[in-house]
Amino acid sequence: MSAITPNREQFEALAAAPDDGPVVMLNLVKFVAATSADGSESGADAYGRYGDAAVAMIEARGGRVLWSGRSEQVLIGDPDEGWDVVVLVEYPSRQAFLEMVSTPEYLEAHEHREQGLERTVVLACSPGVDRLRQA
Repeated sequence: MSAITPNREQFEALAAAPDDGPVVMLNLVKFVAATSADGSESGADAYGRYGDAAVAMIEARGGRVLWSGRSEQVLIGDPDEGWDVVVLVEYPSRQAFLEMVSTPEYLEAHEHREQGLERTVVLACSPGVDRLRQA
């Protein structure tokens, strides 16, 4: 199973990165099929509890969800590694993100995220690329 949380090196790299403006986190999300032995709760249900709490914390720090949607097909890449949901979240700074994920409230909500996810990828993205070839 892949990591659901950043390791120490990833967290430190984010903290050490230039922090001169907003950061957009691109989230690729794959849910577990069920979180209970009887199948009465889905991974999406558990992740929804996390999402409700996280959005309130994001907005309290001046951030916002830019876009979210269901992933329907893999056009380029391994179709066996498809994703259920894609979410773009903008934070005013990397520091705002780091402060949020360090709170007891976030850690409590994160338990639902861990329960609901099979795997995830989160990419920290800086806006401002004027042309694709400059990326």
